[in-house]
Amino acid sequence: MGNQTAYFFLALALVLGVARLCAAGSRRLGQPAVVGEIVAGVLLGSTLLSHTWSWRDAVPYDQVQPLLGALANVGLALFMFVIGYEMDPAFLRGSGRSALCVATGSVLLPLAGGCLAALPFAADHAPSGAPGFVLFTGVALSVTAFPVLARILADQRLNHTSAGRIAMAAAGVNDLVAWACLAVVAALFTSTQSWHMAFVPLYLALLIGVVRPLAARLLRGRGAGAPDPAAAVVVMAAGLMASCAATEWLGIHFVFGAFAFGAVMPREDAGERLRVSVMDGLEKSATQILLPVYFVVAGTRVDLTTFRAAHLGGLAVMLAVAVVTKMAGAGFGAAAAGLPRREAKTVAVLMNTRGLTEIVILTVGLQLHFIDQAFYSILVVMAVLTTVMTGPLLHSGGLVTVGDGGPAERGTGRGPGPAAGGREASRPAHQEKRS
Repeated sequence: MGNQTAYFFLALALVLGVARLCAAGSRRLGQPAVVGEIVAGVLLGSTLLSHTWSWRDAVPYDQVQPLLGALANVGLALFMFVIGYEMDPAFLRGSGRSALCVATGSVLLPLAGGCLAALPFAADHAPSGAPGFVLFTGVALSVTAFPVLARILADQRLNHTSAGRIAMAAAGVNDLVAWACLAVVAALFTSTQSWHMAFVPLYLALLIGVVRPLAARLLRGRGAGAPDPAAAVVVMAAGLMASCAATEWLGIHFVFGAFAFGAVMPREDAGERLRVSVMDGLEKSATQILLPVYFVVAGTRVDLTTFRAAHLGGLAVMLAVAVVTKMAGAGFGAAAAGLPRREAKTVAVLMNTRGLTEIVILTVGLQLHFIDQAFYSILVVMAVLTTVMTGPLLHSGGLVTVGDGGPAERGTGRGPGPAAGGREASRPAHQEKRS
């Protein structure tokens, strides 16, 4: 036991150090930190170091992997809570129709294209059967990474443009639909006690009717006495973990419990300073230490040394389908909403960003046995490539023109607007801290 504890802390130090270095290198190259963290996982895994020196030679990874995985899951739960909270319906103000058109196109076309593209691969990569594999692949390709997109918009100084607002709102709707679809697929095709699912409506009713009012009361405080932010963080974190446990018992992955708990949290009734301190406290816990561990652990599952010609062909097919269907769907939606051509192109490129959300969904799919290890590696590489290409596509297409008064900057003539839940003024760094 003593050795296992020592190995765990040694492995955690190694993971955090390599993740930090790779994330810094990724930022210097103009890419989100999650790209570097996934690369760190690949480096520490069996792709590059398996035939030279591997950290597994110094640290018995099989012993510490469950401990690292548990710690990473806590970080993921905190992060999904923050993402659920950011899904404020207020982000549709001022760009509702355009955002809904873009979101509809960017979900339906990749969903259909992903399902069709998955059919030839089902015989070799579907551990639990073709239907679940096909539907899961369609859902995975329909994702847009809401948090990574926020960072890209800030880096490219597009977060206050019309195209940036529309893309951010559409990504929020897109991810909400994707998580809902994944919950349905998980409920239909995973082996769980079916009678547990009968309690899902009760769980949702308790969240809305009991948890939300209690949270509003906690954040608002009683009378003249202001509640303690530290105590509020602890209570909210405890409620979050209980929600995760409930959804696991119901037969749904814990990420849905974390996301739902964040989505029902009150926004208007809470005191602004306390609300910001609570959210920032939970987000910092997730993003600075725990979430990098999650993405490194996810990266260790990617083994490119096992790729055969068929796998490379599969990667080419899935990458082409993912890019073409996502950008075409978003572009058609933007055109249907009446956006100018240049603005529609910008939105289409931005919606192709997958990053964080895609990696989380793929890991859930691997854990639920919708896909096998090889197809997981294919889709992870696809997710990283689609995220990496966003910045270059914006620049090569001449779509980033800050300060020139062009269409993307003039937009609709409105002010900055609520690109991410309408909280830029009160929480300027909240959407941008996680890259």
